[in-house]
Amino acid sequence: MEQLTTKEVETLLNEGKAVQLIDVREVDEVAAGKIKEAINIPLGLIEFRMHELDKSKEYIIVCRSGARSGRATEFLTSQGFKAANMTGGMLAWEGPIQ
Repeated sequence: MEQLTTKEVETLLNEGKAVQLIDVREVDEVAAGKIKEAINIPLGLIEFRMHELDKSKEYIIVCRSGARSGRATEFLTSQGFKAANMTGGMLAWEGPIQ
């Protein structure tokens, strides 16, 4: 499974790269703060909402600590998507949140 650190993700965002972030935390967790560019698809809904995703794009998956995003990354990869897990999750994120 491909993994990126929070610093690597922050660098990509700061460089203006077209980064596709998916936050797999629950809605109430996201309400407390998320990375601006991230879309929220809770882990339990990823299978039912993957039709919203584009297999030609690369996704970075985010959660609170990196565990749920790891599961989502493995699932999406098994379905033919290009996905990487942001290790450490929002607990390790030092960049801006909204």
